[in-house]
Amino acid sequence: MASRLYAWARWMVRHRRSVIATWVLLLAVVGGLGATLHGKTSTEFTVPGVESQQAQDLLQERFPPAAGGVVRVVIAAPEGRTVTGPTQREAIDDVLDDAAKVEGVVAVSRPSSAGGAVSADRAIAYSDVRFSVEASEVTEEAKEELAAAVEPLRDSGMRVELGGSAMLPQTEAGGPAEVVGVVIAFLILAVALGSVVAAGLPLLTALLGVAVGVLGTMFVSGFVEMTGTATTLALMIGLAVGIDYALFVISRHREQLADPETDWEESIARATATAGSAVVFAGATVVIALAALAITGIPFLTIMGLAGAVTVLVAVLVAISLLPAVLGVFGERMRPRKARSKVRSKDRSRAAGQAQRNAESEAESDAERADRAAGTWGLAWARAVTRAPVLVLLAGVLGLLALALPARDLRLGLPSYASQPETSTQHQSYELLTEGFGPGFNATLITVVDTERIPRDERQTTVAELRGELAADPNVAAVSPPVSSPSGGLVVMSVVPRSSPDAQATTDLVHRMRDHAPTVSDAGGSLYVTGQTAMAIDVAAKLGSALPLFIGVIVVLALFLLAIAFRSVLVPLKAALGFLLSVGASLGASVWVFQQGHLNDVLDVAATGPVTSFLPVLLTGVLFGLAMDYEVFLVSRMREHYEHSKDPAAAIAEGVSRSARVVVAAALIMVAVFGGFVFNHDPIVKSIGFALAFGVFIDAFVVRMMLVPAAMALLGRHAWSMPRWLDRVLPDVDIEGARLPAATAVPMDSGADLKTDTSDDRTAVRA
Repeated sequence: MASRLYAWARWMVRHRRSVIATWVLLLAVVGGLGATLHGKTSTEFTVPGVESQQAQDLLQERFPPAAGGVVRVVIAAPEGRTVTGPTQREAIDDVLDDAAKVEGVVAVSRPSSAGGAVSADRAIAYSDVRFSVEASEVTEEAKEELAAAVEPLRDSGMRVELGGSAMLPQTEAGGPAEVVGVVIAFLILAVALGSVVAAGLPLLTALLGVAVGVLGTMFVSGFVEMTGTATTLALMIGLAVGIDYALFVISRHREQLADPETDWEESIARATATAGSAVVFAGATVVIALAALAITGIPFLTIMGLAGAVTVLVAVLVAISLLPAVLGVFGERMRPRKARSKVRSKDRSRAAGQAQRNAESEAESDAERADRAAGTWGLAWARAVTRAPVLVLLAGVLGLLALALPARDLRLGLPSYASQPETSTQHQSYELLTEGFGPGFNATLITVVDTERIPRDERQTTVAELRGELAADPNVAAVSPPVSSPSGGLVVMSVVPRSSPDAQATTDLVHRMRDHAPTVSDAGGSLYVTGQTAMAIDVAAKLGSALPLFIGVIVVLALFLLAIAFRSVLVPLKAALGFLLSVGASLGASVWVFQQGHLNDVLDVAATGPVTSFLPVLLTGVLFGLAMDYEVFLVSRMREHYEHSKDPAAAIAEGVSRSARVVVAAALIMVAVFGGFVFNHDPIVKSIGFALAFGVFIDAFVVRMMLVPAAMALLGRHAWSMPRWLDRVLPDVDIEGARLPAATAVPMDSGADLKTDTSDDRTAVRA
């Protein structure tokens, strides 16, 4: 792999203008398509085949009015007054008349006539505005028109908030907090690379790659149903890995240019061959892990994974094609300043024929670099960790297990309106309904009974018995009268629990309601339970059952890929165990924050509730890829040194000292980018950002920088052993560049080495 990337990079450098122009053209084309032909993203997380979705499909087919999206208008009277007073009632009726005229509205209930639509103290009422289309198909224009129609109620002194199935907010990518994350990433890059110009390049190339990936995702949304979270995930992951991959290549390039004898074009090719090989390998693991989300069998999660995978793939292509071309444009200016001055000095010396001084200068440069490496904090850290590896391993593993303990209480679900920002109309409507009608009103369950095959003279009796059994449940506050479809083949009843949507008691109630299905089926009918709350419960159950299989696939994948990369059995086992510890710790922290309610004020979490149902699967896939990134970059430097010295202890010290600064900088960039999304108003994006930021921090600083060196120290030479039969079976992938040709020294003619090519692609220093 390294040899091919070496030749590839040299071609990219020599044709840099064409390469850069191609990427700019690609951005323009994809940007134009994404901006003009994008579709509407969905806010619903549905899973075909689960009972709640089957019920929705049945209603859509045979009872469309009952399947339409609903905007619930919640009205609160001014303090000291009621919504049933003559003035208030007249104002409400007038506004609802206007609401009925909104395009797409097929029915509007009125508090003055609908039983149960007014609270016991008559201070709060609600009206359901039902549309002819499903909730996800209700347009923003229609919702804005409805909001304008009810505005006169606010002018009269009443409080009006909007909820219901059609008011799920759109996920928006980008914001001030995310921008702050990018600024922090730039500062980290400037410190890590020691140059403002060098720090700007990863951001420039990463932003271009993210733009291509995200805009491409937007274009695809015009043909495939996609959730808004998919685009946000693509932005989040693409930006983080794009910056990191460029950092790895540029850092290796500048490290090589510290030797004044190294030609900058040769350095670009070698950096792309070595660090670029690791980028390709690490990027492939992220792509495969995200694409593997398809094995869950859940369409919205599959699309989400593929969107992220494509963006990561673009980031890899940018790192091995556009980045070498851009580095070629900057040429000698990427060389560290001290090394640049030595190049000038050597040029003058050689021009004067002072060969001896030149040799001494070279030896001095090597000695300085050795001293500098010996004095780095990375080397000191490696020695400290490997001095007591057993103690480090015990402390690290026990600490991570402690962080993972809250995950024992993990409950999965989808955020209710209680999780929306406290200032949002969805959250306010939730609070008002809870105040007026009890916590279970926001968890209303829809019971659908298919009576098509029940004899007509038995239908009413069967439905009446079912209603009585449901009403007798201790967690049921009310059951609405049955409503039949025009054909009489479907009967719909609303069941109001006593517990909130996110409560375990509500989940238990849904299971008990479904336990009545045999009674209905014995009479010839079918029973379904649906609604927003039931859908969230079904999605969580489906994803929970898919998680063990997904983790198993990921672990096997990790073992296979790392065995190929490092020609080892123990290194992959150690990496997989470390990855599982990182996932456990991140899930534990997520439960501790979002489910148990710690740090709510700090992170602006509006309400506690179950962890987002697809977070564990998504976290496993994404964190696996990122963890393998750090594993590959750290351990590949160890293996590179071991191949030359055959000294395992020296290989650990060399690997950590050479890669520690870059790995730490890369992890901090990831944490900064993901952390920016923690302050997104969307509760799903917030939880994903937190879990990924925490998981990356733990994996990089605890697992890779502590546990990996300690484990490698204990394993010694055994870390690099592999059975002969397995060594023959696995493909040999050279990611360390062992087969690259010998390095080419910088040409020393008339100071041409100090010039950056600005005219012709071939008028620069050549290897």
